[in-house]
Amino acid sequence: MSQHYDVAAVRRNFPATENVVYLDAGLQTPLSLQVKEGIERYLQEAFETAGPKRVWLNRVESTREKVAAFLGAAPHEIAFTKNTSESMNIAANALPLRAGDKVLMIEGDHPNNAYAFLNLQKKGVVIECIPMAEVVNADSFRPFIDERTRAISMSQVTFHAGHRFDVASVGSLCEQTSLYFVVDVMQGIGVVPIDAKAMKATFIGSGTHKGLLVPQGLGLLYWDSAKIELEPAYMAAASLANPPADFIARADNMALPPSASRFELGNFNIPAIHGLSAAIDLINGIGIEKIQSHCFDLGDYLIHHLDELRIGLVGPRERQHRAPHIYVVALPAGEWLEYFTECGIRVSPERDGIRVSLGMFTTTADIDRLIEAIRARNVPSTQARTALLSKLG
Repeated sequence: MSQHYDVAAVRRNFPATENVVYLDAGLQTPLSLQVKEGIERYLQEAFETAGPKRVWLNRVESTREKVAAFLGAAPHEIAFTKNTSESMNIAANALPLRAGDKVLMIEGDHPNNAYAFLNLQKKGVVIECIPMAEVVNADSFRPFIDERTRAISMSQVTFHAGHRFDVASVGSLCEQTSLYFVVDVMQGIGVVPIDAKAMKATFIGSGTHKGLLVPQGLGLLYWDSAKIELEPAYMAAASLANPPADFIARADNMALPPSASRFELGNFNIPAIHGLSAAIDLINGIGIEKIQSHCFDLGDYLIHHLDELRIGLVGPRERQHRAPHIYVVALPAGEWLEYFTECGIRVSPERDGIRVSLGMFTTTADIDRLIEAIRARNVPSTQARTALLSKLG
């Protein structure tokens, strides 16, 4: 397997990986030293000085710039939110949809994307789902577009089987047909390179506790600022172009700024933003393309060993259509999850099996431990099984 970067050095930044075989980055990544130090910097300042708020807000803006560069966007197109769910709800409710308008989605996509739009049914908006398939691209959606269709919303990478859909072709289709395009990148961001402009998205939503390495409670929203007609469903002083200096609300001062701050409500999650700044520096220091290649190689390694054991893979096998870091092994979760936990292996149950999700810190030794555990449970000899399990202890 190719060495795209010094994995051992990167791994030392994630102490939890020494205590457990961590194959659950698709749920949440372990805390890195860099992110911990970023959050502790905030805590120390708050503890010692009760908070240099202006300094903190300046760091919010510098982190916004880092996020924008990471997504190939402009800083004024980035808003900070609470999580993916809030980002997707902001997007869904900003679209100028009326009764009878139709939104296309994918059957079985993540519920926190789906519910944001399904909730619009009470306004008379029609939600139509196309079939989930290993390959989803512009041609998948094209037959379902009619004169009532106004938008498409989809995930870039699926959480339950690691599909990596062709969002660029769908974005081009939306541009050609004047549809709004909303993309959930939660499962891809931090591992799969993202170019918001190439994606031609109207909105891109994500949280930060998976590939972006930050604890829960912080989300991101990209907004195509050319779509100036899109307005927030709710408002606060922080949402305004000119917040009142005297803190007195006036009906004649409700103009929105030409930036994504129109979708923010103020009082940022400043500790998490400190962590995000450090996380992006860590990812950029390694290189997002190298992280993707590392995970793809590990995925090939995993698939090879599963094939040897004649154990199936749920979802796509080809690199063109699979996420580099999410693999669902066709083992019944009810029979295997507790066993893996007992073996010190952290994985997640998914719809059709056990999800193995990789990160920048994952090694072939982690995959080997997983494969050894599967072999240990399947070997007929109690003595042989005990010997294999002793290696995992």
